[in-house]
Amino acid sequence: MFHLIKRDLILQKKQLLIFLPFILLFIIMDAHPVLTFLVASFFIPFNTYAYDEKAETNILLNSLPYTRREIIASRYLGAVVYMIISVGLTSAVLLSLGKLFTMMDIALGSGLFLLFSAFTFPLFYILKPGYITTAVIVVFIILSGIGPPIVALLAEHFSVITDFVMNLSIPILYTGSAVLIMLIYLMSWGLSTVIYQRKVF
Repeated sequence: MFHLIKRDLILQKKQLLIFLPFILLFIIMDAHPVLTFLVASFFIPFNTYAYDEKAETNILLNSLPYTRREIIASRYLGAVVYMIISVGLTSAVLLSLGKLFTMMDIALGSGLFLLFSAFTFPLFYILKPGYITTAVIVVFIILSGIGPPIVALLAEHFSVITDFVMNLSIPILYTGSAVLIMLIYLMSWGLSTVIYQRKVF
């Protein structure tokens, strides 16, 4: 399974050359660190899906000595590995440029990436290939733009929930959020595994 994760990096050698310039663009544009970490985490896993969608790699993967469960596990574990690497590289670039960020920025960016991945990864196994990657990227851009105003609006109109959340201690809030995100991610992993095992190529 480690070889499947490594395969994604090998296939994306050329795309990885634009990773740092891509991140530098966000930093130069003075984007919020949370958005920068989110986009950096997004880069490798979704490029992999885009490549596989065009090349119909699933036929090749299923001819290799890996179970379908292992193929899906490599995608979900790989996304976490790439996220950690991307966060590390982005942090190094931000520090070298003297840009301030906090552990909260990293946590929010990583958490949002895992949530977005949890909701979109199964789509690559449910929908027919062709335009899934484009649709996912468009939705990502739209949500990046309208997400914060929507959250602010909901917080204003659902004050009971907002007050409850605000009254929680910081450790409980962080722990609860992390557990919830991981549960959603694991549920998505399970759903993708079930769909992929039943899929005919």
